[in-house]
Amino acid sequence: MYREKLHRSQSGRSAIVQTLMKALKERDFITEGHADRLQELVTALARAVSVPESKMSDLRLLAQFHDIGKVGIPDKILFKPGRLTTKEFNEMKRHCEIGYRIAMSAPDLAPIGEWILKHHEWWNGSGYPLKLKGEEIPLECRILAIADAYDAMTSDRPYRKALPHEVAMAELRKFSGIQFVPELVNKFIVVLSQCAF
Repeated sequence: MYREKLHRSQSGRSAIVQTLMKALKERDFITEGHADRLQELVTALARAVSVPESKMSDLRLLAQFHDIGKVGIPDKILFKPGRLTTKEFNEMKRHCEIGYRIAMSAPDLAPIGEWILKHHEWWNGSGYPLKLKGEEIPLECRILAIADAYDAMTSDRPYRKALPHEVAMAELRKFSGIQFVPELVNKFIVVLSQCAF
C-alpha cells in the first residue's frame, strides 16, 4: 500500500525520495519523460508475460527509480557529449550501487533495492555490477533492461540523436541472447507492434 502511494506521489514518508527524484530530473534533463515512458513499456511487457498484477506497482517503481543512483554521478560524466572513457564509464557504473544504497535507506524503496542494484546485468553474464547470468537476474530486471534499452535508443542523448524504431528493434534482436532474454525480446516486439506508445 505504501509503495502504491509512493507511485502516486501521495506518501508523506516519500518526501525525501521525491526530492531526490526531482534533483535527478533537474540534473538529467536530457532523459526527461524516460521514467514515465518506461513505466508504460515495462507494464505492457510484464502483462504480456503474465506477471501478476500484484507485482505491477513495484515494477512501475523500478521503472521510475532505477536510475536514482545517478544523483551521485558527476555532471561532467552525465552530460558529456561524446563517448565516455573507460574511467568515466566505470564511474557511471557506480550508479547501480549508489541507487541500491539510497533505496535501502528509504523504506518505500527498500523492496526494489535489489532490482536497482541488478538492473544492468546481462543475460550472458557480462553485465554489472555482480556479473549475474540468465535466471540469476530477477525477471523484473530482465523486463526493465529491454524497455530501458529501447527507450534510450529511441530518445535523443547528449552523444547522438534518437534512432528510428526499426533500428532500435534490430539492435534488440542483435543483442538477444547476449544482453537480453530472447523470449522477452520477441514478446516486446509483439507488444510494440500492438500498442501505440
